Amino acid sequence: QVQLVESGGGLVQAGDSLRLSCAASGRTFSTRAMGWFRQAPGKEREFVAAISWPYGFTKYTDSVKGRFTISRDNAKNTVYLQMNSLKPEDTAVYYCAAEQTMTIPFTPDRYTYWGQGTQVTVSA
Repeated sequence: QVQLVESGGGLVQAGDSLRLSCAASGRTFSTRAMGWFRQAPGKEREFVAAISWPYGFTKYTDSVKGRFTISRDNAKNTVYLQMNSLKPEDTAVYYCAAEQTMTIPFTPDRYTYWGQGTQVTVSA
């Protein structure tokens, strides 16, 4: 069993930065792929970024490439999402997810464990 807790969300202006954190507890964090998803009101949950285990390969959705960076610290059981140059369209609830796999899943159905989400609001 893995428990995930996100933090770091908030209200910012366009062009600002935020860093989201996802703290994991439970077994074998370091053997799990970690992903970030987001869901805006009235929209489906969409993939943002993911990082693999053990080599730390990353994958991003096109709309965040060059602006967002996913990273992980296995010693701290934490995955991060650094978000720069934020835009109003980035506004959503951001969710952390985990799956025990060496691949880089990028659809919600490929992940077993989910956090409760953290709200990110970007004003114009």
